[in-house]
Amino acid sequence: MPFSCLLVDDSEEFLASASRLLDSQGVEIVGSATNGAEAVRLAQTLAPDVALVDIQLGDEDGIELTHKLETHAPSTRVVLVSSYDRDELGDLIAGSPAVGFLSKNVLGAAAISKLLD
Repeated sequence: MPFSCLLVDDSEEFLASASRLLDSQGVEIVGSATNGAEAVRLAQTLAPDVALVDIQLGDEDGIELTHKLETHAPSTRVVLVSSYDRDELGDLIAGSPAVGFLSKNVLGAAAISKLLD
């Protein structure tokens, strides 16, 4: 099932590589943001099916951003991403409204789709 996606990460390099990867797998990348305010604005404007949000968003907290997105863009489901393993972040993830978590090294359209089903 094709879906639209907003990428949220403070690394321009990650945004570019994730965008290329997911686009090549049929995901419609509708936008990207490097901070929380931009992510909320884009999610409200573009209404993507999913937002991939980095847990460590520079000086910001990606977990806190999931709560803001839930409030301001409730139709957008959030998947948290990180270069850290789930084991290291379990409590943080469990306390968020995100639909799931993916390690950046297993990021892909199929893995995201599985979390959205």
